[in-house]
Amino acid sequence: MAMDATEIEKMIKEALPDAQVRIDDLRGDGDHYAATVISAAFAGKTRVQQHQMVYAALKGRMGGQLHALSLTTQTP
Repeated sequence: MAMDATEIEKMIKEALPDAQVRIDDLRGDGDHYAATVISAAFAGKTRVQQHQMVYAALKGRMGGQLHALSLTTQTP
């Protein structure tokens, strides 16, 4: 079962409370998303570390319930 965009956003905001999150459904199928996440928590982290923080927020759902996520991370 695919994840809903609002569920993805909620999970990210629970882990990164200051985050500005935008989720776009790339194909309209609820299975391929692009996320832009802006958080002060990313300051001083490499891009890989930032992405790992977002993946950790999704609690192992990547590759299962969440098939594809194109990720852009930034600091404010």
